Amino acid sequence: MTWHVVKLADVAPTPWRNGGGVTRELAAWPPAGDWNWRMSVAEVAQSGPFSKFDGVERWFAVLAGAGVRLEVAGQAQTLGATDPPFCFDGAAATDCQLIDGSTQDLNLMLQKSRASARMLRLGQSYAGIVHAPKTIAIYAINTGASVLFNDEKLEIEPASLAWRSVNETAQVRVIAAQSLWMEITP
Repeated sequence: MTWHVVKLADVAPTPWRNGGGVTRELAAWPPAGDWNWRMSVAEVAQSGPFSKFDGVERWFAVLAGAGVRLEVAGQAQTLGATDPPFCFDGAAATDCQLIDGSTQDLNLMLQKSRASARMLRLGQSYAGIVHAPKTIAIYAINTGASVLFNDEKLEIEPASLAWRSVNETAQVRVIAAQSLWMEITP
């Protein structure tokens, strides 16, 4: 399978019902209807509660802005643009307080009964072996990213997502000053 590349600037924003921000859906699988996983970038303009998603595991990473203070089921978590991604139960009551103005955040949501994942914030490089079956994804934040997948090379522009299915074991190397790495297991 080949890479799917989505530039953030090419995706139209969808306003939230509560007026607190907008979301740009970058990818979902399967692409129509009831997804197993979904990746999006949210622009949070004001503090307030997150929507509840029963049966969903959520990964959250700040891309830009001073950050947020999340309160998930009564537990506080402060996140900024250099902190590791945070995983939490989408069904939990979650409140988001902006620290100093709006933020831009990447969200990975998974139906817990159909998929699991991990997300890492990369500083300079990452190298690893990916075992099939999986879906891998790289989001290049403010700088581009170079990806070597076995012998195949891919250049990703800033503010872009690249993802693909992995059907057999592969070696992967990512070089990027600021990026997020995701692995999704069915």
